[in-house]
Amino acid sequence: MTTVVPVSAILEAAAGTEAPFPRSDWTLAGERAIGRVVEPVVAAIIVAEIAILAGGVLARYVLHDALSWGDELAAILFLWMTMLGAVVAYRRNEHMRLTVLLRRASPAGRAWLEVASDVAILWFCVLLIPASGVLMRSEANDLTPALSLPRAYVIAAITVGLGLIAVLAILRLIDRDLRRVAIVIAVAIVLSFAGYAARDPIGSLGNIDLLLFFVLVVGIALAIGIPISFSFGVGAVSYLLFATRIPLSIAVGRMNEGISNIILLAVPLFVLLGLLLEATGVARRLVAALASLVGHFRGGLNVVLIAAMYLVSGISGSKSADMAAVAPVLFPEMERRGYKRSEMIALLATSGAMAETIPPSLVLIIVGTIATVSIRDLFTAGLLPAAIASIALLIVSFVRARGDQTQRAERASGRAIARAFLVALPGLALPLLIRWFVVGGIATATEVSTVGIVYTLIVGALIYREFDWRRAYPMLVETAALTGAVGLIIATATAMAWSITRSGLANQLADALAHAGGAAGFMALSIVLFAVLGSVLEGIPALVLFGPLLFPIAAQFNIDQVHYAIVVVLAMGIGLFAPPLGIGYYAACAIAKCSPDTATKPILPYLAALLAALILIAAVPWISLGFLRH
Repeated sequence: MTTVVPVSAILEAAAGTEAPFPRSDWTLAGERAIGRVVEPVVAAIIVAEIAILAGGVLARYVLHDALSWGDELAAILFLWMTMLGAVVAYRRNEHMRLTVLLRRASPAGRAWLEVASDVAILWFCVLLIPASGVLMRSEANDLTPALSLPRAYVIAAITVGLGLIAVLAILRLIDRDLRRVAIVIAVAIVLSFAGYAARDPIGSLGNIDLLLFFVLVVGIALAIGIPISFSFGVGAVSYLLFATRIPLSIAVGRMNEGISNIILLAVPLFVLLGLLLEATGVARRLVAALASLVGHFRGGLNVVLIAAMYLVSGISGSKSADMAAVAPVLFPEMERRGYKRSEMIALLATSGAMAETIPPSLVLIIVGTIATVSIRDLFTAGLLPAAIASIALLIVSFVRARGDQTQRAERASGRAIARAFLVALPGLALPLLIRWFVVGGIATATEVSTVGIVYTLIVGALIYREFDWRRAYPMLVETAALTGAVGLIIATATAMAWSITRSGLANQLADALAHAGGAAGFMALSIVLFAVLGSVLEGIPALVLFGPLLFPIAAQFNIDQVHYAIVVVLAMGIGLFAPPLGIGYYAACAIAKCSPDTATKPILPYLAALLAALILIAAVPWISLGFLRH
């Protein structure tokens, strides 16, 4: 029986666990009560989403009678799943955050920072709950087109989600040092009143107020360990409250807009698919087949690791899920043969960076959504660039493997190789099946995830007979928690992006970049920008914030939107998996169960290889676009 590495555990390890503090029985009981109510609900919503999307495909292409209400209901349920999933993620301390300062702080200093984080989250929720109520009342008489439901029921998801997070924050603060809590709350109140009193002078600063709120305030919030989603939320709310006279209900509306796109439903479903691949034994058999083919070469298991990440990434769509599926299966055998753990981690992390462009990457889905680029084209365009990046990693791994003393496996016989690939055939067929459904127009990028889920369950239950149905519920909850963590980032980043766009900064940025040395200079600056943002912010918020600003500028330079998307996604992936800030790097270390310091030096040659591949891909658009023109 294989072992699932929960995505939540990866996020927690990557984000840093919260400093321990004593909890009273009644506050813990309150948190558990919220969990017992919310977790079954989000699990049921995911099952309902799978049924709705699968039913839509069946109705459209078998019964020839499309479900006119299917997408609308799925989008409404997704908003509820995201907000309730954010509650689950907060309860389990699984919202992504930066931990550079937290890791270096003393126990007392970390306790202060944790109190500040919970107070900031409570402040954000307390301000937006009434604002969401205002928006609900204004939308009460507006009905959805297909189901004729009052839109207030949709906005209610944000109200309920923020309300439950506020309750959880209060329960945590009750158990913390009350002196620290009182001081931090007092400081927050003083700063809030001072900022509100100075609203007119601050609003007259022009775009300097953007630096004040979206650089200074958000930067401080990120630095002290406030989760990324709430840091963005604090920045957006602070800007509206202290620099404008725009009602906060606008922020709620932008949050709703950010996570109401049906395409984003692919996020939880592909994450669930990734977990199912490991739980059903599909991923393990794929790795075993590759190992039988090249495991006897010196450094052969490095080839297996890169190839497995390439194949699994083409199925699951989640890089954390990819690493969780591949590493536990392959690392023990690599270590037994004498591979250095530092090299293994370096290769795992950079393989994750390479895999950001392999369909059905969640990042590709999101960038297609925000930049209105064909997701089908992105799926096709990402394959060859990922292959180029894989070859670059293989070259470095072979060079570093020369003269090593790793034990090589005996060459497998042709019959053994054939048997291993025959056993792995259901897994090998899945990427082809997914691509056939998307390219053939049978299912959308969102719907095709349900095809993969149903297919994987059938393979696990009927062919491999390895899936334990008792693990289904925990996986559904894990999926919802990750959806909430990612979805809330998208929601608050959308509110931030709206504020930045409203200020006219986009036009100023376009004017500045117009003098960046033409298309080549703009592309070079974009690579640097997204590599840095990928390291500091994590990929999705970086894309949501800056994608709407930069894609139109790329179009002005006649840079193909698909090519630009592939370049910036790969650049962002390099930053995401690069130490010392890249969250993906810490996720890889968490999966490998070792200190992040172990692979900091060995990863540098692999990152250099990825950068060289990225420059080649950026300079030769055909690598991204060649298959689209045939």
